[in-house]
Amino acid sequence: MIDNQQVTLNNGVKIYPFSSFDELIGFAKDKNKLLVAINAEKILHATDQTRGIINRNIGYCDGIGAVMALKKHGYKEVVKLPGCELWLKMVEQLHKEGKSFYLVGSKQEVIEETVSKLKNDYPSANITGYRNGYINSDAEKQELIADILAKKPDVVFVAMGSPKQELLMEEIAQQHPAIYQGLGGSFDVYTGHVERAPKWWVEHNLEFAYRLIRQPSRIKRQIFLVKFWFLVKLGRI
Repeated sequence: MIDNQQVTLNNGVKIYPFSSFDELIGFAKDKNKLLVAINAEKILHATDQTRGIINRNIGYCDGIGAVMALKKHGYKEVVKLPGCELWLKMVEQLHKEGKSFYLVGSKQEVIEETVSKLKNDYPSANITGYRNGYINSDAEKQELIADILAKKPDVVFVAMGSPKQELLMEEIAQQHPAIYQGLGGSFDVYTGHVERAPKWWVEHNLEFAYRLIRQPSRIKRQIFLVKFWFLVKLGRI
């Protein structure tokens, strides 16, 4: 069990060293904070803005790079907690406690499929509202905020990619306290529009390698992982 203490990396990014999904959910469920998935890319490319968002909220290890960094700082029990799994575990646990949910993100057909599948998988879950992630004007954003204020969900999931989703969640949270989680492409994975790496690759922390094999064009984006690995080994992260 963690002692509610964030671990501060050398570049100022603060992460909680959770050792299980249950520990994270138990810690977060009574706090009106953003759950921010942390990976090597977010650590290495942190700006004052993104670092501030992470440090004000609950950053957790979504990628093996973040796990490596915390283990280098002496937190040997920390584990990777993929956001695409965490949000479903939150629905599974928290809907039994009467928590309600609101979903934002993806294309219209994907968000509709997501809500339909959730209602099938968790028939008693209270989904108060949803909308797609294509918010193209301030008027549309204010309309979304007004809907959330009216429906008062306990948990808001936003799948729009970083840092866009975190910026939106912080803005909404200023008016409606709740648990917020950024999900990136998790709705697409949940509905089968995007294939996640097979179990063996996931269990061996090689999802990034699987994606690279499937999408060689990602090579430029993945080069930073080599730099990150060396920085961790040198104790500079």
